[in-house]
Amino acid sequence: MTMQTLEITPEIVQRHNLTLDEYGEIKKILGREPNVTELGIFSVMWSEHCSYKNSKRVLALLPKEGKRMLVKAGEENAGVVDIGDDLVVVFKIESHNHPSAVEPFQGAATGVGGILRDIFTMGARPILSMNSLRFGKLESPLTRRLFSGVVSGIGFYGNCIGVPTIGGEVYFDESYEGNPLVNALALGIAHRREIVKAKARGTGNPVFYVGAATGRDGMGGASFASKDLSEESEKDRPAVQVGDPFLEKLLLEAVLELLKSGCVVAIQDMGAAGLTCSTCETASRGGMGIEIDTAKVPQRETGMVPYEIMLSESQERMLVILEKGREAEAKRIFDKWDLHAEEIGFVTNDGLMRVKQNGAAVAEIPAKSLADDAPVYVREEREPGHLRKLQNFDPKSLGDPGDLNAALLKLLDSPSIASKEWVYEQYDHTVRTNTVVLPGSDASVIRLKGTKKYLAVSVDGNSTYCYLDPYEGGKIAVAESARNAACSGAEPLSITNCLNFGNPMKPEIFWQFRKCVEGMRDACLAFGTPVSGGNVSFYNESPKGAIDPTPTIGMVGLIEGCEPVTSFFKKEGDAVILLGETREELGGSEFLKVIFGVKAGLPPRLDLTQAKKLNDLLAALAKKGLLQSAHDCSEGGLAVALAESCILNKGMEMGVTIDTALELSPAGFLFGESQSRVVVSVDPKSLEEAARTVESFSYPYRVIGKVGGKELRVNDLIRVPVEVLAHTWRNAIRRRME
Repeated sequence: MTMQTLEITPEIVQRHNLTLDEYGEIKKILGREPNVTELGIFSVMWSEHCSYKNSKRVLALLPKEGKRMLVKAGEENAGVVDIGDDLVVVFKIESHNHPSAVEPFQGAATGVGGILRDIFTMGARPILSMNSLRFGKLESPLTRRLFSGVVSGIGFYGNCIGVPTIGGEVYFDESYEGNPLVNALALGIAHRREIVKAKARGTGNPVFYVGAATGRDGMGGASFASKDLSEESEKDRPAVQVGDPFLEKLLLEAVLELLKSGCVVAIQDMGAAGLTCSTCETASRGGMGIEIDTAKVPQRETGMVPYEIMLSESQERMLVILEKGREAEAKRIFDKWDLHAEEIGFVTNDGLMRVKQNGAAVAEIPAKSLADDAPVYVREEREPGHLRKLQNFDPKSLGDPGDLNAALLKLLDSPSIASKEWVYEQYDHTVRTNTVVLPGSDASVIRLKGTKKYLAVSVDGNSTYCYLDPYEGGKIAVAESARNAACSGAEPLSITNCLNFGNPMKPEIFWQFRKCVEGMRDACLAFGTPVSGGNVSFYNESPKGAIDPTPTIGMVGLIEGCEPVTSFFKKEGDAVILLGETREELGGSEFLKVIFGVKAGLPPRLDLTQAKKLNDLLAALAKKGLLQSAHDCSEGGLAVALAESCILNKGMEMGVTIDTALELSPAGFLFGESQSRVVVSVDPKSLEEAARTVESFSYPYRVIGKVGGKELRVNDLIRVPVEVLAHTWRNAIRRRME
């Protein structure tokens, strides 16, 4: 018996991560029993990772329309946003969590490679990448191994391919023990007319395979990413792909040159589900069919069968559909860049994805049934039983935190708050010489050469807030990413998101998911920042349990008419203003987690009207040239924001003296995490104009102090030398890792 004639048993169906009901649906679609190759094709395309069968109905809640949106979420490999003057931004964020848990270096490296391909297959040159990383406690040897491997993998791939990694975020929490999150964002720029879509057309047009030869690495990666991690996952190393950034660089340049030639009908990366996904999705989008022969697919291992060739997720591979008659032109470009390119099939008009091996049919499936018509489920939802008790926790019941100077230093030493220099020193963030605001500021900023435009990009998400109140946490994730972009002087334009959750079959997990999405929806509508795309990553669970719900938001903002604003104090004597109201909001704060070891309480409340007003106010202040600095108050509250404003500018640190009325508890005033607050500094000569501008927006503010000296002084509560603050903050991660 050959693999192709293998009898399909319930056990084989289960091993393919399909239910018996889904198997019954497959038989209805085909009008017969599938063979094992067809079963494998359905298994990857109907996995949550590819089909969104558990999340599609909830994702429909998110706003996707906007005046600048040219390609909306779900339509193509990445979203496209118009930034004027015939320029568009192409950007997206995706997860590579499960592979990184098993093989951190290659899992993270291929995550970067995959997201970059999504950008340049649209016709845009990638100009930056960022990432959001989550790990367990850094005291754990396993966490240090995963952390080191992931950062090395990101640095290796990005540095070799020559795309700057300009920022991101890193958090540490026990909920990520054994199940780290690796979310990779990439952004590219193109002229509007250069955007190419992945829609097959033209019966008889040739289908080309370009790039690396196919191997057995990455087998079943899409379905692997759609199940829980367990002790057995170590055995799943073949499901983790191996990347080659030098080959991808050749592929990038060849694809961009090829697209400019005008001979390309459609193009798609072979990412999740490999050759299977790229063929059926391009066919389905165009209402066409595609026929290929796996014997023509370049292979780097002997004895590969069609099942393996179709499901392999080997990296650095593209599917290209050309205009018939222009094959020689395309081949010359591929040869110039020393790339393997083979004609493996052609476009048909029958709507089928037909796979042959040396001319003999091995799979014949309606493309639409794979790409668009996977089962869609409505899962049971239930609020977690422990949530009300956690929300009702009173932070004041913990008593006196003791020495507040010591509390501040302990927060600055916490890896989630501390400097991430150990991370981004391993990334080349200045290659291509466009990065103007380096990692460490609220948003990273890159200039668009030949224009007066800048792009501000921020990646944000507070999982503790989402754990304690997923609706409010979803709102705050979008609001913080918008606020960080606005602190740089940018108008927030659009988000991409990576939604990381546990097993959706558990009602409590699915309830968290829906509530987070509802919060994101309301914030996106308030800010006018539609969703351009992203992905959902379920099944983020280890034997210890599910991760905290973690919606990661990537925000892109446009700076025009002013220079970018940075986060650190610039000049002795500058006035310090606190924009926004501080309330007694310590619930879910880093202060409670770090000082008392407590993850409880009601997270801060977010007023979306005030949040939008603050974004507009910051843009107005920046355009008038009134801001010397602007820094968001987030984790760690006002005290941490002030400390970071003092020490962010390495080698040019400076102190500040704060003297203001105290209307809250000392801990609430210093470390509470009330939303929509920003610390800004202005030249004393501009103070009156700045105050008038703030008042014209009817936004609350208070002049709280003055830049200068060598200490951070806050009333009689805090007095710490800037040198001590800087040393503690800069070395917190380094001393744990080295």
